[in-house]
Amino acid sequence: MKIDDRSFERVEECKYLGTTLTTQNSIQEVIKSRLKSGNACYYLVQNILSSSLLSKNLKIKIYRTIILSVVLYGCETWSLTLRVEGSLRVFENSVLMRIFGPKRDKVTGEWRQLHNEELNDLYCSSNIVWVIKYRRMRWVGHVARMGRGEAYTGFGGEI
Repeated sequence: MKIDDRSFERVEECKYLGTTLTTQNSIQEVIKSRLKSGNACYYLVQNILSSSLLSKNLKIKIYRTIILSVVLYGCETWSLTLRVEGSLRVFENSVLMRIFGPKRDKVTGEWRQLHNEELNDLYCSSNIVWVIKYRRMRWVGHVARMGRGEAYTGFGGEI
């Protein structure tokens, strides 16, 4: 493949950020694994996130720094389908519902789960799918700036 004046070799598979990328684009299993790890991570900090002693803002920071980091490891190489995007949003919304808890309905006085739109308003940050797309574009920028024959190591050096 040639882009501008640069040539790129076609390979059957390549390992990046601990994930083997193939020409088959079978990334769904990797994403399932990441979501499973994120769930496990959530359950490890569940007592902290359900504590009434912590503010919602601190709980969100814990989610973004611990759980989201585990889920999004290597996401720069993911090819997203609508089904995968839906799975990611379901995961994020379920964690956010646990963080924000139920809401008392003003009319009936009964407790109910928050709707997705209410979660988005309360979260006030970019959703997980947007974060992935942003990171992918940032990664493409890194690749585009690499010189010929250099390999990006992530630490500012060459291989």
